[in-house]
Amino acid sequence: MSSQTRVKKDKEIIGEYETQVKEIRNQLVEQFKCLEQQSESRIQLLQDLQDFFRRKAEIQLEYSRSLEKLAERFSNKIRSSREHHQFKKDQHLLSSVNCWYLVLNQTRRESRDHATLNDIYTNNVIVRLAQISEDVIRLFKKSKDIGIQMHEELVKVTNELYTVMKTYHMYHTESISAESKLKDAEKQEEKQFSKSADLNVHLLRHEDRPQRRSSVRKIEKMKEKRQAKYSENKLKCTKARNDYLLNLAATNAVVAKYYIHDVSDMIDCCDLGYHASLARTFRTYLSAEYNLETSRHEGLDIMENAVDNLDSRSDKHKIMDMHNQVFCPPMRFEYLPHMGDEVCQVSAQQPVQTELLMRYHQLQSRLATLKIENEEVRKTLDATMHTMQDMLTVEDFDVSDAFQHSRSNESMKSVASETYMSKLNVAKRRANQQETEVFYFTVSTSVIPACYR
Repeated sequence: MSSQTRVKKDKEIIGEYETQVKEIRNQLVEQFKCLEQQSESRIQLLQDLQDFFRRKAEIQLEYSRSLEKLAERFSNKIRSSREHHQFKKDQHLLSSVNCWYLVLNQTRRESRDHATLNDIYTNNVIVRLAQISEDVIRLFKKSKDIGIQMHEELVKVTNELYTVMKTYHMYHTESISAESKLKDAEKQEEKQFSKSADLNVHLLRHEDRPQRRSSVRKIEKMKEKRQAKYSENKLKCTKARNDYLLNLAATNAVVAKYYIHDVSDMIDCCDLGYHASLARTFRTYLSAEYNLETSRHEGLDIMENAVDNLDSRSDKHKIMDMHNQVFCPPMRFEYLPHMGDEVCQVSAQQPVQTELLMRYHQLQSRLATLKIENEEVRKTLDATMHTMQDMLTVEDFDVSDAFQHSRSNESMKSVASETYMSKLNVAKRRANQQETEVFYFTVSTSVIPACYR
């Protein structure tokens, strides 16, 4: 094969690697764009929900005040009437008047219920939605920071693979060149010996013999020099090929791990608590609406079913299915032999074999250490995740106590302030949640670089 053909083939192989690495980098960029769009979509959804419930709370308050004014207007009219004093004295009510009183009592009751609903929307639902928005932004930033570290490590290992591949190709080219020169020297030596055999020694002049022996020595010395050069280049090529194969296997393992496990974990970090918190918020709304008006159960059951179906895993799979081209693993890097160079089972040269054994033992020792460390970190992460899940799934969305009409208005306000979102309880829960989150992400960040070593 000519040198031009060899150079062209090298460029094609290198070009294939460059294209594959570029595609992976483009995927990494698009993954962040997709997650950022999802985060912005959630924030917009939460903002719309806050605006909706804020306006609905205002309507509930206006409605409550209107009902109270209506009931008070007719109650004053009754109290000022002559019949009222008469009835009060006699302690007897006509059935129609009794119904009229019950209607007014029901109106006051509805007024109190709608005022309670306004309080729940303003001080509970809207506050929860605002907190979820803060969580979405905070968790996305933390997940992105972790993702950037994983992306940097992924780019690093692909760049290292690209470098060792080029080094291997370069040394293999030099080895082929040295082999070609050695063969030329061997041909010259054979040619020289052939000429010596054909000539009759007795016919040669005496003065020609030293000159011919000098020529033979030069050819032998040139052959020895080229033989040493070839052996040196062959050893370099063997080492470079082994480095290339090891890096190839390591890079494929890192890429597979990232696309199969790490991408899923990164999305889980973005989703951490989102679905559970949103479910709790909607359940608070459902509890208030169910207790306000039981006749609306049929419509609310539909929403109950939708809230029951809030599922982080299902959403994650949908996102990934919707963006299949972005999240699907790329093609595996394949071994591309240079100029027909193949990996064979022939025992390696002694220096290479010694070096490989040393590296094997070092890797075994390192893997054993990493396995122990990762098991300990995984146990810590699992325990921390369990704690966070307990915090996020506490059943604090029942507001039925706020609709108990046997209590006075003051006692209802007290119950509402204690049960719903009192500042002390909120501050304590938020501090505990964020402290646990900081610990979780600190442990997660500390273990990520080890996965790519």
